[in-house]
Amino acid sequence: MAIPVPVPVLDHVVINVADRLDEASALYRRLGFQLSERGHHTLGSSNHLAIFGENYLELLGYEPGRGEQRKDLWQAPPGLTGLVWKTQDAESAWLHLQRQDLDGDAPAAFHRPVTLPDGEASEAHFRTVRLRPALIPNGRSFFCQHDTPHAVWQAAWQTHPNGARNISEFVIVAQDPALSAQVYSHLFGADRILACQDGAFVLKAGEAKVRFASAAYAQTRFGSLPADYDGSARMSALSFRSDDLAKVKASLLLGDIPFREEPDAIVVAAEQGFNVALRFHL
Repeated sequence: MAIPVPVPVLDHVVINVADRLDEASALYRRLGFQLSERGHHTLGSSNHLAIFGENYLELLGYEPGRGEQRKDLWQAPPGLTGLVWKTQDAESAWLHLQRQDLDGDAPAAFHRPVTLPDGEASEAHFRTVRLRPALIPNGRSFFCQHDTPHAVWQAAWQTHPNGARNISEFVIVAQDPALSAQVYSHLFGADRILACQDGAFVLKAGEAKVRFASAAYAQTRFGSLPADYDGSARMSALSFRSDDLAKVKASLLLGDIPFREEPDAIVVAAEQGFNVALRFHL
């Protein structure tokens, strides 16, 4: 049986907030995101989601007394630690990872209870397949198969005060961007990785792009790096496409969030985004 090469499409991003779920969720609401009610996975972690058109943002942490249940997650640095790809077939993705010598964890199934906007009790079911942990410094990358997409992508949850429509860019900072991009070249094919004049490399991923760039590039574009950046490859920043920058500005002013205005964007430094720099554009 032929094993297809996956097409890169960003499913969601994960921000590790560990035991600070209350603080992080309050902050991201002040940033102008509508967040889901707190969800609780069968594996022990808890989350809030900001859901967009094609992808979503996940604030992932744990409640008191549950920190031991997924201890490996909380050993990653605070901030952006998860780059997650869409798949319709977790088993096929697993076979592809094995073929490419990228395999980490075999497909795992889990779920969480969900209350839909109309009040109906439901469950969100997933199957995930992780790339080998040693290949992804300071975080994780995995495929996610949604068995119940209606329990995530509800129209009522996709409207945000800041006008965000989709995550448009995921930035990985590295001293050697080409080396950092190499694992994804093996994963999706070398022709998917495009070299830029500024020395960065870009992988198109549906509505989003994954950019592998130098620290200098990230500081110029986003104004800051994670406070604990140590020079190793690091997931560090996100861009969002908004339908109106005036909505972004109004949300940040209301939330008392410092920001920098540019002619075509609004930038929030990493220290104001739970160790993640944020850029909003049209």
